[in-house]
Amino acid sequence: MKTHPKKRIEVIVEVPAMQRIVDRIDRADVSGYSILSVVAGRGGDRSWTVDGQIGDAAKMVAIVCITDASKVDDLLSSIFDVVSHQIGLVSVSDVHVVRPERF
Repeated sequence: MKTHPKKRIEVIVEVPAMQRIVDRIDRADVSGYSILSVVAGRGGDRSWTVDGQIGDAAKMVAIVCITDASKVDDLLSSIFDVVSHQIGLVSVSDVHVVRPERF
């Protein structure tokens, strides 16, 4: 089966910053994204979990989108404007899709 190269961008950020990231993805004309709950993790020298958290301030989500390489630099710059002031992680990886018209 033929596959087509794309880029996957994943942003892990606190829930209060989620909508600002989504707005930037929408403005970059990316066709879609998925938002996943992040229930635990480890960063730096400590582990964390959502157990016992009250409210959304300390909860985390992973926002994942797949797009053309031509959109990555501008989108990353826009996302970094939000993430640079938050706890979070941004990664970019190469992926291959079987239905390129959806991205």
